Amino acid sequence: MRAFPDLPPIWWLGSIAAIYLFKFIAPGLHPDIWWLDALSWLVLLGALGLVVWSAWYFFARKTTIEPHNTPKTLIVEGPFQWSRNPIYLALVMLTVSFAMGTGSLLGLVLAGALWLVLDRRFAAPEEALLRQTFGPAADAYCARVRRWI
Repeated sequence: MRAFPDLPPIWWLGSIAAIYLFKFIAPGLHPDIWWLDALSWLVLLGALGLVVWSAWYFFARKTTIEPHNTPKTLIVEGPFQWSRNPIYLALVMLTVSFAMGTGSLLGLVLAGALWLVLDRRFAAPEEALLRQTFGPAADAYCARVRRWI
């Protein structure tokens, strides 16, 4: 039997499931605020756009998008010129959007927990692999561009 895949979208789905479960268990703790709903849609659209924009660079450069695999090229354009991890940033934004849309304060805490998991479990090891694979070019990139924003 294969081990459960340790991938960022799985962790993201876990955060969304936890928010939904908490809303189901304690619906009274999730106020319905119209402007928060509207803001959640803006964050959602921004996050989805960021995922598509970022993923396009992986496919255009013919390098792996999957964590734990060695990349074939160092992507420094597009959203990667502002964040070394725009897709992970988008996953956190999606969690924030869902938390706002459901009125869940716990969801904001879970978004912070997701950020921590993505940072420690994925971003830091990937960054080490970039440095190992691309040497001084990766060092210069990491010095110039923040890990998140």
